[in-house]
Amino acid sequence: MTALNGFLAPLTPSGASALVPKPPWYYSGTLLTVEYLTDPANVRAILPPDIDLAPDRPGAVAIIWADWQSCSEGGLELLDPVRAQYLEAFVVVRCSHRGVTYSRCVAIWVTKDFAIGRGWFQGYPKKLGSVHVTRLFSHGKATPRLEAGAQIGASLSAYDHRLASAVVTLREPSEDNGFVNGHRMLHNRFMPSISQGQGLSLDQLVSMGGTDADLGPAWRGDAELSLADSPWDELHSILPVDEILGGYYRELGVTFAGGDLVEDRSRAV
Repeated sequence: MTALNGFLAPLTPSGASALVPKPPWYYSGTLLTVEYLTDPANVRAILPPDIDLAPDRPGAVAIIWADWQSCSEGGLELLDPVRAQYLEAFVVVRCSHRGVTYSRCVAIWVTKDFAIGRGWFQGYPKKLGSVHVTRLFSHGKATPRLEAGAQIGASLSAYDHRLASAVVTLREPSEDNGFVNGHRMLHNRFMPSISQGQGLSLDQLVSMGGTDADLGPAWRGDAELSLADSPWDELHSILPVDEILGGYYRELGVTFAGGDLVEDRSRAV
């Protein structure tokens, strides 16, 4: 009997149809970040009961627009770029578990199905959306340059509803790309049991972070940000903006090679 192969479904004898190949996964791209403060009670409400607020600036939030090119081992996707290129916009807070401070993605929209598959495997709550961000090039007039005064715009929509808009005006080089998304991620991986009323068949708390970071120069500046809700997505109502802290831009590369199981509460149902 022929074995079925693949990292994620669909499984086939060759494994070529799998939505996502096995890690490691390699990423190159840019991050446009806007950091702001909300009431810490809003962050508390979006965290599971067994995860605590961060001890320092617990109301800090980052919304990040990422323009990615990614591939698996061998880089075959780069020769068929529809399988390599995508954008995402994600919302990050900080939290604490057993005395360790983590970053945690609490909302995220992406433009490709393979990115959703990878995200669910990692515990990112990915949904499909429409994401756009200004690209910086080194030639021509249809681009800002990486310099003081450059303005970078970004938008996020889902189901034809605008959820977020931002403009970052770069002012000066920065030592970092902000502080909210600066820790290992702490996520929940879960799947409800197929038997109704039987809880979660998959219920894991996991942590992860990138390796082999290859960082370009970071810039910081002023930021404008507006958030909204739709009938199908919550953003403004769960993490409204009280004060904008600033914006950042950076080009980078990173590798995802796996994570760590913090706690497994899965039921064999």
